[in-house]
Amino acid sequence: MNLADLYRDLHQHPELAFAETRTAATAARELRAAGFDTTEGVGGTGVVGVLRNGDGPTVLLRADMDALPVREKTGLPYASTAVADRDGEQVPVAHACGHDVHVTCLIGAARQLAAGRDGWRGTVLAVFQPAEEVGGGAEAMVEDGLFDRFGKPDVVLGQHVAPIPAGVLGVRPGPAFAAADTVRVVLHGRGGHGSRPEAAVDPVVMAAATVLRLQTVVSREIAGGDTCVVTVGAMRAGTVANIIPDDAELLLSVRSFDPVVRSRALDAIERIVRAEAAASGAPREPEVTVLTSFPAAVNDAAAAGRVGEALAAVVGADRVVDPGPVTGSEDVGVFATAAGVPLVYWLLGGADPAAFAGAATFDELRHVAATIPANHSPLFAPVISPTLDVGVASLVAAARSWMPV
Repeated sequence: MNLADLYRDLHQHPELAFAETRTAATAARELRAAGFDTTEGVGGTGVVGVLRNGDGPTVLLRADMDALPVREKTGLPYASTAVADRDGEQVPVAHACGHDVHVTCLIGAARQLAAGRDGWRGTVLAVFQPAEEVGGGAEAMVEDGLFDRFGKPDVVLGQHVAPIPAGVLGVRPGPAFAAADTVRVVLHGRGGHGSRPEAAVDPVVMAAATVLRLQTVVSREIAGGDTCVVTVGAMRAGTVANIIPDDAELLLSVRSFDPVVRSRALDAIERIVRAEAAASGAPREPEVTVLTSFPAAVNDAAAAGRVGEALAAVVGADRVVDPGPVTGSEDVGVFATAAGVPLVYWLLGGADPAAFAGAATFDELRHVAATIPANHSPLFAPVISPTLDVGVASLVAAARSWMPV
């Protein structure tokens, strides 16, 4: 199957975290066909392919496989109509983050590296990781003996499709992707009839006040020169109009680069939640729980320089840009930290270049990017060409920069 058709197939069959059985089977089938020793079920649904080609460094190439509980609205002929069970509820599922691009590109790179073994020496570890979106997928693979079973790499490499022009790549040394924390808040009220709010403690009002006050964490408690994002992505309470519920739930996403800033933000969130509950006369203390947490992805400076030169050979030096710190998050750094080796993770342009006509500088590109559908949008739709070709070539070039003949 050619890569464009493979991508469309993956796009039409998205799967949620730790349920990527069909996607994993596709990756395993393609790795075996390319000649990789392939193992399935690593860390749940993870897949590892090993291709040994003489003495030399070991390069880990990583792609994440999971999709999001989002209803796709792109209108594409290959748009997802999939639904899946999530905590007992049927939800729509779509590759709104572009992980289908990552899987397709790694399969294409595996094919090319296997076919061109006369051009490199060493070992390729092709790692297809589950559950990046919810966190825990990389850690699960490490805890399942990834490096004990398949060998420790000398470098960890990967890429993430982004709403920058297809044919443009973004790589930077140092902090590249933010640390991520997911926080669950449960506010306890006292339910009652909607006509008699004076006899109840309304958790909906409590939650609304809390959401508004949380907007001051970054604007009033984090220094202007620091980076932090606090987003309330979900607020759940009640069932009908005339019943005041007992409880309200908030789900927060916190992004940061500096551990001190992260700690300050989390402390402020807990303080605000407890203060608003007290101000509302809550009958008991709220619950504040950090559900998932993974660190910032930090690119090794020397390794990023080496890979940057390899990427420039693919698309031209003028099309390799420094995107600055990305407040999106990635758990790919867990692999590098666990192995004690350098990480290089870059952005792969996936947007229609026509949308960026006339944009000459990266600031201008960034301005246009803010106006088009981005990752996690139901309208996010990377263009197939040249995104896949550039993504494959970038992985191959980056890997071969570590494994010369």
